[in-house]
Order: sequence, then C-alpha cells, then structure tokens
Amino acid sequence: MDWGTELWDQYDILDKHTQSGLDLVDKYVKFVKERTEIEQTYAKQLRNLTKKYSPKRGSKEEQECRFSNHQAFLDILNEMNDYAGQRELIAENMMINICIELTKYLQELKQERKMHLSDAKKAQQSLEGTYKQLDNSKKRFEREWREAEKASQYAEKTDQDLNATKADVEKAKQQAHMRTHIAEECKNDYAAQLQKYNKEQNQFYFTDMPLIFNKLQEMDERRIKKMAQGYILFADTERQVMPIIGKCLEGINRAGTNVNERNDSVVLIEQHKSGFERPGDLEFEDYSQGINRASSDSSLGTPKGPLELLGKNKNKTFRLFNKKSKLPSSSLSPFSTPPTPSPANGPPSPKFGRDPLSYCLKEINKTVKPRISSFRTLKRTPVDTEGFTHLPPEQRRKRLQQKIDDISKELQKEMDQSEALGKMKDVYEKNPQMGDPASLAPQITQTAQNMEKLRGDLNKYESWLAEAGGRGDSIRYSTHSLNNNGAHNPSSPGALSDDTDPSQAVYTEFDDDFEEEELATPIGQCTALYNFPGSSEGTISMQEGEVLSVVEEDKGDGWTRVRRNNGDEGYIPTSYATITLNK
Repeated sequence: MDWGTELWDQYDILDKHTQSGLDLVDKYVKFVKERTEIEQTYAKQLRNLTKKYSPKRGSKEEQECRFSNHQAFLDILNEMNDYAGQRELIAENMMINICIELTKYLQELKQERKMHLSDAKKAQQSLEGTYKQLDNSKKRFEREWREAEKASQYAEKTDQDLNATKADVEKAKQQAHMRTHIAEECKNDYAAQLQKYNKEQNQFYFTDMPLIFNKLQEMDERRIKKMAQGYILFADTERQVMPIIGKCLEGINRAGTNVNERNDSVVLIEQHKSGFERPGDLEFEDYSQGINRASSDSSLGTPKGPLELLGKNKNKTFRLFNKKSKLPSSSLSPFSTPPTPSPANGPPSPKFGRDPLSYCLKEINKTVKPRISSFRTLKRTPVDTEGFTHLPPEQRRKRLQQKIDDISKELQKEMDQSEALGKMKDVYEKNPQMGDPASLAPQITQTAQNMEKLRGDLNKYESWLAEAGGRGDSIRYSTHSLNNNGAHNPSSPGALSDDTDPSQAVYTEFDDDFEEEELATPIGQCTALYNFPGSSEGTISMQEGEVLSVVEEDKGDGWTRVRRNNGDEGYIPTSYATITLNK
C-alpha cells in the first residue's frame, strides 16, 4: 500500500503529516541537546565536588593519605573524577552523533519536502489552467450555437415572409450558414479542449500526484528510520561507557575493600613512635625522717607533702610543669636534673630548722629553678635539622635511613652517568669523526665531584644512623668509579673491596627502576575496533569496544601508546582503534 494509490485525494492531510514529522525531529534534537547540557552540568559539579574534597598539596590531609582509610577516600575521589569524565563523554557523543547529525538531516528533509510540494503545486496549477481553457471553449461554443439557431430561425422566417425580397432571403440564409459554421468550429475546439483536459487530468490523478505522494511517503519513512536510529543511539551512547563506569564503581568498591584498620594502627605507630623508655616509679621522699617529735605537737600540725603544697590533685601524677607550659616532667624529660634523694636515716638537716613547710618549699624551689633555666637555654639553642636530632630516637632513625636511601639512589645515578660518559669517551677516541673526547671532560669532572660529595654525605648520615642505633639492614650497591679516561678504577675511593668496613659501604633500598616514573597526562582517548592479543614485548592487549587513554600518539611507525585506568601501559596498532585527541 502506498500514499499515491490510497491517499490520492488527501493532499492537505499528507502536507500536515509530513510537517508534523519534521517538527518531531526538531523536538527530539532539542530534547537531546538539553540532556547533554544536564550531563555537562552534572560532570562539572562532580569535578568541583572532587576538587573541593581533594587534599591540597603539602597539607595535613595529604600526609594522612598513608593510612588506608584516607587513601581509600582519595581513590574514591579519583574514581568520581573519572566518572565525571565519562559523563562528559556521553554528552559529547550525544551532541555529535545525534544533535548535529539529525539537525543536518532535518535541513535536507525540509528541502526535499519543499521540492515535492512545489512539484505537486505546479501540476495542480497546470491542470487548473487547462480546465479554464476548457471552460472558455465550452462557453464560446454555447454562445455561438445559440447565435446560429437564432440566425437559422430568422432565415426561415424571412423565407416565409411574402413581403421580403429575394435579396433579403439570400442575405438571411448566408448569415445563418455563417453562424452555423462558426458554431461547428467552436464545437470542434470545445471537443479538443475537453480531450486535452481529460488527458491531463488522467495524468495528474494517476501518474503525477501518485508519484509525488509516493516520494513524500519514501521521505517520511526514511525520516522515521533515522529517528529510530537516533533513539537507539540515545541508549547506545550511554551503554558504550557503561564498562568504564562499571570499572569506576569497581574501583570505589575496591577502595573500600582495601581499607585495613589493623594496618592503619601499625602505620600510626611507625609514624609517631618516639623510642623513649617508659618513666620509672617515683621515689618516695620521706621528709618526716628526723623531725623533732615536739614539732608535731606545735600549732603547725602534721607537715604536708609536696602534692598538697603545690595544690595538685592527689590522684594525678606529680609533674613539675603544667600542661599549658608544655615543659616536660622530671620522669619524661631527657634533659631534666633528677631530684636529689633525701637521706633515709640520720639526724635532721641543720637547714630544716623548726619549720618543715619552709624547708619543703625551699627544696622544691632549688629543683625547679635549674630545670627552667636549662629548658630556656635549650629553646634558645638552634635545632639541628640536618642530623634530625630534634626528633625522637625512633623517628630520627627512620628519617636518617630515608635520607641514606635517597642519597644512595642519587649516587647510583651519578655512577651510571659516569660509566656512560666513560663509554662515550672511549667511542669518541676510537672514532674521532663521531665527536671530540675532550668535550666530555667537564661533564666527567662534574660527575666525579658530585659522586665525591654524595659519598661524603652518605658516610656522614651513616655515622649518625650508627650513633642513633640504626640497624643498617639495607641493600649494598656494587659501586664503582671511573677515572677521567672513563676506565674502571678499583682503587678509587668509591670502590669496595672484600675487607671494606660494612659501616662505610654504600647502602640503599631500591626497586628495579630506582624511581617510579611520573605518569604522563593522557592526550586523548581511543576505542578498540578489533581484539588485539598484545603478546609482543611492550604491547598491551585490548578487546573490541574497549576505551583506553592515549598517552603518546603515532609517530609514523603505526603504533600508539595507550593506558588503562588501572595504570597498565603499552602499544597498540593505530589502525586497530578509533583515536580522538584532546583539542
């Protein structure tokens, strides 16, 4: 069934129907555009949210990320940031694949519909023109035939009139014959016009208009099919990023699973363990020994102890300085002077006199004053931050070990560079056309100076670590040095022999790559078109439809470097993926 056959007389209905179809396309485009704006706003708000709660560089929150629960929250923020990126990708793909495409297609449909309706209007105007010609010829034929009848009747009447002359009769007959001839010509013209109109009308209703209506039908069906594709794309656009969104949610779930409350407690211990010994028991200072029995009968009554004299709570531990002054007590301070024990037995001191209260206050005053003086002196003394002597013992050992590891890594780099310069110098000496060996002398000298300085620093920090009671359980480097000619010098200060003192050796803890490389910022994204096993060294596997981040674009060799969300990197064939670079 088609419109040209079944709806041959419904031109106005087809006009309205096709127009409503185009209005629907325009309405759907506006709907998708508003959806993209919502997605972009949502993604922007998510990014602002993650930025708001992300720790600032060097802040206290960043330092607390060593705890698993803090790190898990940071991982959640990173996953939410990636999730926001996927929402932006949904908005971008909808704008490109639906809004822009349908808008362009809508303009084409409007032009095509306008052309078809114009053809129908022209055909209708042509048929109407033919009908006017037919009507004019019909009216002329009717008029001329009436005139011919009148002329014939007048000729007959004249012929029967006895008073009419022969000339009048002949004249009347000629006039009737002429009118009859004209009427016959109009009749023939009317017949020709009628035949022409019927032919055009048949052409209009059975050929021209059905063809135009069928074209409108075909156009409308193409529009409906395109709309159906747009509806499917509306869902597929979001479905394509669902795997990555699922990975983001899995990352959030994994962050919660990785929280280890016991490990956080251990980290807190390792971070803040001071290494001090617990304070011992306070000695009992018995001031009642040797007191004259008669004094107990005096108006002073029983002498008060130190806690009562200082107004302290009896249930609390005695401290020389309150919490506000932040001065350590005698039992905790490593630099305080221990109290002088009072004699356990023997005669009373001459200084005791008859007033035990005054004696106790004087003794406490003697003990407190030197401690306050020593504390003020310590505060004025500059802190030795290089040797970390201002830290508690345990924290000092950790900082010293960390410093030794950093210096050892730097030393290994300088040694590798020195070895490379030596080999390069040998190559230049053997092949002068490749370069001047003397040009490497400044670099070799500078490298040797850097190595010597680092070795000195290393020995200094190792001696401090030994003083602090460090274990020195690090891995020894197979150090070596190069002379100015780039050759290995086993007798150089950096070389190690079998009988070298282990305390003077170079230690460090290092990974295979010495340092973690900073991850490069992605420059775009790509979607896999085919499966790729990634069995060769340096490549990475991928599945069809998988979305990866582009780290390095194709340099002309046909390979592109990509990265997954979990950090895996490798190369894939450029032709195996659709690559979109950031602008």
